[in-house]
Amino acid sequence: MAGFEGNLKPSVPRKVLMLIAGAMWCGVGLMLSLMAYRWLSDYEGRTWLFAIPGLTAAMIIHHFGFLKIVDKNLDRISRLPDQSCAFAFISWKSYLIIVIMVSMGIGLRHSSIPKPYLSIIYLGIGVALFLSGTRYFRKLLTG
Repeated sequence: MAGFEGNLKPSVPRKVLMLIAGAMWCGVGLMLSLMAYRWLSDYEGRTWLFAIPGLTAAMIIHHFGFLKIVDKNLDRISRLPDQSCAFAFISWKSYLIIVIMVSMGIGLRHSSIPKPYLSIIYLGIGVALFLSGTRYFRKLLTG
């Protein structure tokens, strides 16, 4: 039965897993950052009052949070067989965390919190995701 199960999983090389992971991290980061940008561009006040704390938060989240996660994930990917399931670019536990984070994001977007204040959170997480996601590409290019 192991052969049957293996036929249902799309296999890709480890380098492709790094490419998928980097694309996902950077893509989601870009999406969140663009949402924050739109909210701030609609705001006719001093947008820098929201952008500067968001970018500051991004540097802190990137350096003290996401880089550690990326490094653990890269280590996990490097220990996988050369041909692994395409969905193994993150651990199964991380899929649950993603569902929770997406749900929280939807909840925040539909809350009564003013969008300029939400832009701080979205810009912080978005820029941090993008910056951290580039580490996958660097690892891919340098080996």
